[in-house]
Amino acid sequence: MNNNKHNRGLLFFSTSFYFLSISVYILCYNGQHAMAALPTSLNTNSRWIVDENGRRVKLACTNWVSHLEPMLAEGLSKQPLDSISKKIRTMGFNCVRLTWPLFLVTNDSLASVTVRKSFQSLGLLESLSGIQANNPSLLDLPVIEALQAVVSNLGQNDVMVILDNHISKPGWCCSNFDDNGFFGDKYFDPQLWIKGLTKMASIFNGSTSVVGMSLRNELRGRKQNVKDWYTYMQQGAEAVHAANPNILVILSGLNFDADLSFLAKQPVNLTFTGKLVHEVHLYAFTNSHDWENGNVNQVCGNVMNGWMRRAGFLLEQGVAPLFLSEFGIDQRGTNVNDNRYFNCMMGVAAELDLDWALWSLVGSYYLRQGVLGMEEFYGILDYNWCGTRNSSFMEIISSIQAPLQGPGISERTQYKIIYHPSTGLCVHRKSLFAPLELGSCSTSEGWDYTPQKHISLKGTYFCLLADGVGKPVKLGILCTDTNSQWETISESKMHLQSKLTDKNRTAVCLDVDSNNTIVTNSCKCLGRDKMCDPSSQWFKLVNSTRSTSSTAAELLSLPNNEQIQEIQLDDLKGNDDQESTTQ
Repeated sequence: MNNNKHNRGLLFFSTSFYFLSISVYILCYNGQHAMAALPTSLNTNSRWIVDENGRRVKLACTNWVSHLEPMLAEGLSKQPLDSISKKIRTMGFNCVRLTWPLFLVTNDSLASVTVRKSFQSLGLLESLSGIQANNPSLLDLPVIEALQAVVSNLGQNDVMVILDNHISKPGWCCSNFDDNGFFGDKYFDPQLWIKGLTKMASIFNGSTSVVGMSLRNELRGRKQNVKDWYTYMQQGAEAVHAANPNILVILSGLNFDADLSFLAKQPVNLTFTGKLVHEVHLYAFTNSHDWENGNVNQVCGNVMNGWMRRAGFLLEQGVAPLFLSEFGIDQRGTNVNDNRYFNCMMGVAAELDLDWALWSLVGSYYLRQGVLGMEEFYGILDYNWCGTRNSSFMEIISSIQAPLQGPGISERTQYKIIYHPSTGLCVHRKSLFAPLELGSCSTSEGWDYTPQKHISLKGTYFCLLADGVGKPVKLGILCTDTNSQWETISESKMHLQSKLTDKNRTAVCLDVDSNNTIVTNSCKCLGRDKMCDPSSQWFKLVNSTRSTSSTAAELLSLPNNEQIQEIQLDDLKGNDDQESTTQ
């Protein structure tokens, strides 16, 4: 993670407060969550990650930091390991991107030091007492064996693990000047790196938990260049595959893993197939303060178009899957830059049905950048690793955890959901006559978007109709006028615009009111206003093939011919009323 990522949002706790809080054994409730057994192995099929049966496995991960100076997964002074693993699964994540420093396996003196001695050498006596209370079995293990214990426990809780070589010398990552950034830097000897990758891959050969290895996090710095990237990343990939042919081999790009554009002209050349994955990172601050300083529609369009050119094009090529292995926001909800970015990012993540890993799981650190007990506001867990930091955020994230499409996800012919990124909800109907409203995407309606730009309830004659400014949209079968046509507009490509049947053909956009009812209003933020927030009017028509709430029985219960005629008359009367009120 880049040094600039969120230093300004961090809260520092004094040593005395940290000592008091760490000595308390806090009990947390872990709710039950349906668990799927771990796949035997993962492979790739075009842009998809699949299991041994060829069925898609969508990576919905969180990052668990284990690359800082103590060389132990964070949080083990706060909660028992098994409690944390269960909480990860309960929150709906199926994998962890577990970070590790290269020197953990290439420096024998570091690898052999026990957890106890590591913490003592850093003066982390308060954290040590917390580990004694919560995870006593780890205290006298060498740190490399403690890492193995974490991996094993995650697997026991049906959580897959991706081992991410985050850095060489243990410590916070990343900057352009930390000597950890690119091949040939002070702490980045490529031959030592390949040796370390080989050793780590060998250690976990046969593990049912580890499904992939990320070769290096956020390549960067003055020495970075494409020629050396191909030379050493291909060597590293071959070394990992030779040591452990069962796991995915994940390659990051340049410029803090924001740029894979060079792959458009020259794909990697490997001796093996079916295991290659590319990874990319994207945060709000990747584009500085553009989100808060510009019109959000424009920034969203510009940023995502750039992201597609630098990385997203790989999904269109279908050569290998693309893993968004880091993204996230300050979960206090006070960072305008982050909030605006996140609404846009969620729309893209849903539309592309991305594999992803959220930064981060961590609620607080043992020691980060010289500070004891630093709180992580990008973390999904609270300071004591007991509860979630922001339940609303978790509800939104849950909307992209399950796959929408891919090999084996063919429970229905392809349809569309109408996804609302700022809430993580989708458009639902209670009946043909009740207003449409937002609800869970797991039970969403199936819709079609026709060449005539009609949004129709799949398998029926009913289409979405705009009925007036501030009025709920409705379903009808008179789909011939302008109020039945919906066009994607604005740079964000997330406004759905229709035109009313009044004499002025007033343009309106799909919107959500305070009751989560789907209405139409004047389209927002189409100019260059920097203060305008269009998020209530952002929708994505997203492809899916998974089962929906519109079952065959429900379709059979739709109106008969006589009822349809009544609906037609009501629609005609409504149009006449609308025209008369505007004359």
